[in-house]
Amino acid sequence: MSVLDPPVLRHLGFNDALHPDRSWIRLLRFAVGAFVLVALVRKTCDATLPGNDVDVAQLYSEFTVQSNLVLGLVLLASAVLPRTRLPEWWDRMFGALALYLVMTGIIYVVLVAPPGEPLWSLDLYWPQLAHHRVAPLFAALDWLLVTRTVRGSWWRPLAWLGYPAAFLVFSWVRGGIDGWYVYDFLDPTLAGGWPAALTTTAEVLLAFLAVAVLLHVAGNARSSLAAGRGKR
Repeated sequence: MSVLDPPVLRHLGFNDALHPDRSWIRLLRFAVGAFVLVALVRKTCDATLPGNDVDVAQLYSEFTVQSNLVLGLVLLASAVLPRTRLPEWWDRMFGALALYLVMTGIIYVVLVAPPGEPLWSLDLYWPQLAHHRVAPLFAALDWLLVTRTVRGSWWRPLAWLGYPAAFLVFSWVRGGIDGWYVYDFLDPTLAGGWPAALTTTAEVLLAFLAVAVLLHVAGNARSSLAAGRGKR
């Protein structure tokens, strides 16, 4: 069933108001997508400056940068193209991106952010605000609110974990080659060695799975509501 099917949308009025082709939704997607990508350009330029701790290659090895890059491009494409021009799996990709961006925000606050850094402040380095605050919040709200009728199978949360798992392997292989680990909690050369790194990584993966299941259930509930199965 298409997300654009008019009989479906007539079941509940707010489905029409939150339709992905509504002008205000497309405008919001364009604005946030552009903001995320401009912030990435700024980070890239800053990485080329002398004395910067992270070079461009290392910057694009970060989970945050990779997920925000894809989110920005997807939001721009969704803003420019009508839903009928995009494949059905496009909505499934939004769920995966919601997971990756939500976890980006959570992991940054819990494990990566400097001690005492405020959750929201204009004093923050603004690309950090874009990538660790604005993008995660917008991706979650887009997934939970915008009308979709595509439902996911029970194994969808496991499929979403494929990229984070591959990223972990990539990070450890790269670190073993050049000695640079993208995040301290992945670095087995720090205090605690491999046991500490593996323990923290296992906790992170469990958090990914828990959030993936929650987003999967919420997405299916939203699609059922959009299809009219929530109508009394």
